[in-house]
Amino acid sequence: MTAYLVQPLMKIYLGLIAAAALTLTACGDNKPAQPAESASPAATAAASETAAASMAAASEAASAPAASAPTAASGAAPAAASTAAAAPAAAGGECEAVIVSDDAMKFDPKEIQVKSSCKQYKITLKHEGKMPKSAMGHNVVVSKSADKDGILADGQTAGEANNYVKAGDERVIAHTKLLSGGEQDSVTFDVSKLAKGEAYEYYCSFPGHYATMNGKLTLVD
Repeated sequence: MTAYLVQPLMKIYLGLIAAAALTLTACGDNKPAQPAESASPAATAAASETAAASMAAASEAASAPAASAPTAASGAAPAAASTAAAAPAAAGGECEAVIVSDDAMKFDPKEIQVKSSCKQYKITLKHEGKMPKSAMGHNVVVSKSADKDGILADGQTAGEANNYVKAGDERVIAHTKLLSGGEQDSVTFDVSKLAKGEAYEYYCSFPGHYATMNGKLTLVD
């Protein structure tokens, strides 16, 4: 009788164990979902660098037009200065000019335009050299181009004491005194002595200097 009781109990016991095992397996399969892994530090850094590069590119594109404006303006300035330098000189005012000379026997400028609206015109000669007038003296003589050769010839005869200009020479419109290096002198003449269409020159009458020390003087409106 005992055997008959044990066998049914064993079956029940084994059944309970099997049921418990199935329950545990089912619970193991129903684990809560794990949260997704956060982005790696390397990926985060790469994204930040990409965003920074995009912002920098946008900033450069926005500032490009503004930066180009000063460049255009600076380019215009040298062009304007070059144009002004090319024009005939009338330094010091509308009715006066400054001529610069030196020991290299040069005149600057090489052309002067006298406006007909001026009553008088003033020319200032600056000798920026160092040599004495006995060796490298300079003056300015204004005359018609046609009278130049005669004035120069007579000037040599007149000598240094007379500034290499014949005394009372009516062909001479105006002239300064003979200068040594470091000196300057001015002369003023009536513009009424000039005529439109006539060719005039200014030059140094020191013997041998005319070849490189001369310029064109013109009466203009």
